[in-house]
Amino acid sequence: MRTRVKICGFTRAEDAVIAAGLGVDAIGLVFYQPSPRNVSIEQAVKITQTLPAFVSVVGLFVDAEPDFIDAVLQQVPIDCLQFHGDESPEACRLYGKSYLKAIRMKTDTNLAEWSRHYADAAGLLLDAYHPGLQGGTGSGFDWELIKNQGSLPIILAGGLTPENAALAVQQVRPYALDVSSGVESAKGIKDVAKMAEFIKKINLATEQL
Repeated sequence: MRTRVKICGFTRAEDAVIAAGLGVDAIGLVFYQPSPRNVSIEQAVKITQTLPAFVSVVGLFVDAEPDFIDAVLQQVPIDCLQFHGDESPEACRLYGKSYLKAIRMKTDTNLAEWSRHYADAAGLLLDAYHPGLQGGTGSGFDWELIKNQGSLPIILAGGLTPENAALAVQQVRPYALDVSSGVESAKGIKDVAKMAEFIKKINLATEQL
């Protein structure tokens, strides 16, 4: 099975168009004001209007108010919601959309338990734990923690780069890889060469499985 690729944290339409041309499966838009990759609804509309068919749009939220999420969904063609806070399964289900639940991995994280708790999620997105940040840290975590994966598809994030993408595919065999800072020239600004190399490495590694 092909390993899917999601690139997150777009702030410019031109970067998203290039990523689509390189073969990315999904782009991520961050609706979280403290993030340096935060986008306004107006920016998000501009980015999504430039995308070709068959590229999914994922909207990332962190403990956002339902009214704000509703406002985004009314104006931005979001295909999948990504929740990075302490949202309950009930909160994730409010919008009638496919959703991902992000898990910040610790040594005692039980993915089987998380899979049962968020049983209707489209997948679990596994990121590095940082006590003061909700993601986008650029830090990785010990992939050995993923051994007991549970029943949901795994989207691997955290510290991914073109240099370790192939190893991630070979060792974890996730449903998808999700990268942000690892393919940037600056926060929110994507590097074309890094995006191309990241996708190339993933495709080659998947072929060799």
